[in-house]
Amino acid sequence: MTSFGARLHAAIAERGPFCVGIDPHAALLRDWGLTDDVAGLETFALTAVEAVAPYVSVVKPQSAFYERFGSRGIAVLERVLAATRAAGALALLDVKRGDIGSTSQAYADAYLDPTSPLAADAITVSPYLGFGSLDPFVEAATKHDAGLFVLARTSNPEAGEVQGSRAEDGRTVTATVLDHLRRLNAGERPLGSFGAVVGATIGATGEDFDVNGPLLAPGYGAQGGSTADLPRIFGSALANVLPSSSRELLRAGPDVAAMREAARRINDELRSLLA
Repeated sequence: MTSFGARLHAAIAERGPFCVGIDPHAALLRDWGLTDDVAGLETFALTAVEAVAPYVSVVKPQSAFYERFGSRGIAVLERVLAATRAAGALALLDVKRGDIGSTSQAYADAYLDPTSPLAADAITVSPYLGFGSLDPFVEAATKHDAGLFVLARTSNPEAGEVQGSRAEDGRTVTATVLDHLRRLNAGERPLGSFGAVVGATIGATGEDFDVNGPLLAPGYGAQGGSTADLPRIFGSALANVLPSSSRELLRAGPDVAAMREAARRINDELRSLLA
């Protein structure tokens, strides 16, 4: 296999930069006329995959919305990951894991080892036990040609309490995380495999988000992030941004054709921005 960064770069060139989150909120299940149980979850998630996975570069299921149904929900998540990849999209599993030592290794084995039924092309991780606590994830991603998206500057209101704090050297926590990613991606072409999560709704931060790797931008669409916001936030790193939306597109369901059209429209809008 080629590296995750190279696969992602090729996928964006072919299918556009839009990342679709498949997050089965209870309210969305109701909006689709489905029951809030495993049967509803399965219909919702696999219909969404059918609609978008053959046409977008990245599909991002949020693990929590499957975990809430226990082992049967996890079984649906396994099918979502497999169906996403079978349709040619990259599977980014949003799990935001972060721990130490053997526990991090176990998480890395669960989500990045291709022999695992939960294997994805990339996952989200949290660096807030110290960036070195992510070493097992970094090593597994390198070994298996997978990717990581590390929380750097998220858009939740509480984020600044930690991410905007400054260390003794004057750098913000966000800047420290970004510097680690630059080192991991140094010299990689066409794109590194270690990315950052940066909210599409953040205000001015003064941070340089160019890490020679991908930038996942959740909050695009229904949560308030607009296409016009992206150049302001990401500047010279704009070409590496994956704007991510879930509700904006899923509200068009359960009509498969309507979801596909929404994905096409958003991708066209994003492509015109990057042209």
